[in-house]
Amino acid sequence: MANHLTMALVDTIRSLHQRGWSQRRIADELGIHRETVARHLGLAAESKPAKAPAGSGEASSDAKPAKAPAGNDPADAESKPAKAPTGSEAAPHRGRPSGCARWHALITTFFEQGLSAQRIFQDLTSDHGYTGSYYSVRRFVAGLEARTDLPFRRLEHAPGEEAQVDFGTGAPLVRGDGTRSRTHVFRIVLSYSRKAYSEVVLRQTTDAFLRAIENAFWHFGGVPRRLVLDNLRAAVKKADWFEPELNPKVEAFARHYGLVFAPTRPYMPRHKGKVERGIGYVQDNALKRRTFVCLADENRFLADWEANVADRRIHGTTRRQVGPLFTAVERATLQPLPVAHFPCFQEARRTVHRDGHVELARAYYSVPPEYLGRPAWVRWDGRLVRIFIQKLEAIAVHAQVEPGRFSTRDEHIVTEKRTVVERGSAWLLDQIRRVGVQTTRWAEALLADRGVEGIRVLQGLLGLTKRHRAAQIERACAMALSHGAFRLRTLRTLIERDAPEQGEIEFTAEHELIRPLTEYARFIAPTP
Repeated sequence: MANHLTMALVDTIRSLHQRGWSQRRIADELGIHRETVARHLGLAAESKPAKAPAGSGEASSDAKPAKAPAGNDPADAESKPAKAPTGSEAAPHRGRPSGCARWHALITTFFEQGLSAQRIFQDLTSDHGYTGSYYSVRRFVAGLEARTDLPFRRLEHAPGEEAQVDFGTGAPLVRGDGTRSRTHVFRIVLSYSRKAYSEVVLRQTTDAFLRAIENAFWHFGGVPRRLVLDNLRAAVKKADWFEPELNPKVEAFARHYGLVFAPTRPYMPRHKGKVERGIGYVQDNALKRRTFVCLADENRFLADWEANVADRRIHGTTRRQVGPLFTAVERATLQPLPVAHFPCFQEARRTVHRDGHVELARAYYSVPPEYLGRPAWVRWDGRLVRIFIQKLEAIAVHAQVEPGRFSTRDEHIVTEKRTVVERGSAWLLDQIRRVGVQTTRWAEALLADRGVEGIRVLQGLLGLTKRHRAAQIERACAMALSHGAFRLRTLRTLIERDAPEQGEIEFTAEHELIRPLTEYARFIAPTP
């Protein structure tokens, strides 16, 4: 279209130009290139000689065109851009009023609600009787977008108050066999002095992120009070400007070092502009067009570059040398380091199974029964396993066991699910004492005779109390105890027969059926 125009379009170009439209405005209105407009206007000037004014003779070749009043020359419109409107008013074009002027307030309202030019055109056409073109609406909206924005506010911070962190693409690793690995460069910048620390990692995991921050703190010799970061997955579970949800491990790290993580508003990189520029600086000045064999080589290079290049430069904003400013002012204002590094642990999300345990590395660990079926966070370091609920409230601690083993705390077993054996002999005897004295004596004698093996017999004795009267059990236990019988089946038999207690038989010396001893003397031969 830019090369071959229809005659109708060429005539339109000439007509608009005669009305005083500038070449830029004609090009925007018709959707063609400005050079195409200029070319066709030039052809028109060559093909049509200028007409002499009415009443004059031949047109003089030396005649000069009258100079247009200031502000009316189309060339002025080309050379001097119009000022952007500063209020709610918009001036889409000079010259002819916009076809959207009638709907100015409505279009402005729609624009402030975030509607696109296409949507505004559709609503005007369908709901408000607009009959103009879409391009007219688009130009009007463009005029609204051209308002002068408020200037950004630069925020400077006191020494030790804030640091900003970010990731960028690092120099690749090229090994001896030709394989390449992509790297990520981590950088943290102290907002006051612009002192920085850089480290390269292979993956942007939570562990790598926290280790890099920790290395920076120990390199600085202290901890800032606030850490500004974007909403990277390694740190932020759910981005929210008002209440972001951080990774639980990141929250534990913040408590360990006594600082606050402050994620920026999503898609607002200028909220951490110092480190944004710092990432570009380390990429362009230190790593551009470089390759390394391993991470250790690249990190050694970055440490040397930070000390000999980045720290020695005079920063364009502070107008001070970075390293000496940090040493003289900011280092002393940082919070002190803790006694030890952040404990290295692994963590995972788990759900409490129906048996009241969570699974970790094919081993199983109990939790209190009220958390059945709920999600939990599990942390382990090779020695201990800690189980937390959503708000990082500890609910259980176990020694880590081998795969296939169960670690069950006694207090995690609900009372209704405890077996009688687990409750022990003391609990059993306490229940048996309610039956009677004879039953208690028999149970105590049973334990003394059979030991731990008798616990299950006591369990069976308690079962008899559910089917028989206490008096029957008392008589059976008394009878069994008199015979030294400590078998449960003996009690069952005695209860079924309800046999009386065996008494002592008195022996009599004289009776009609008993012969006197003298009669037996003749049967006893005297000894020689």
